Amino acid sequence: MRRVLLALLAMTAVARAQNPIVAQPIGPPDGTAQAPAAPTPAPPAAPTPAPPAAPTPAPPAATPWLTKDTAQLQALDKVNSRASLLTVKVGDTAKFGSLTITVKACAIRPPDAPADATAFLIITDSNPKGNGFSGWMLKATPAVSMLAHPIYDVRVVGCL
Repeated sequence: MRRVLLALLAMTAVARAQNPIVAQPIGPPDGTAQAPAAPTPAPPAAPTPAPPAAPTPAPPAATPWLTKDTAQLQALDKVNSRASLLTVKVGDTAKFGSLTITVKACAIRPPDAPADATAFLIITDSNPKGNGFSGWMLKATPAVSMLAHPIYDVRVVGCL
């Protein structure tokens, strides 16, 4: 597949080099009178300032998140197939294997919005070769922001 793609790109480059695309003006349709060409204006002596941009409308107000005191996290050891449900208060730290997980914030969507939960986590690994994480994790879309670790997986389950 890669060879086919490279060959296609090479053929396209060769074709462009042999037959360069040149823009040519298109005349008026048959049966219509052609207006005389206007003389080309001389370039301005000094650049003119651009007109002020129209004010952009404000985006619609986002539905606020409701803060909670406790985060529920699911931690998975992918090597040993060991899963644990961790309940961590905001500001506290939990340990799972070589990971240290600190919860800085936890929030849920209001009842009139689609259900979701999010937590701001700081995850460090005591193993020097291990990956860490710092940021928001979403329950509904964990792949958007996740811990990239070869052994462990951490997901937000909810907020209490």
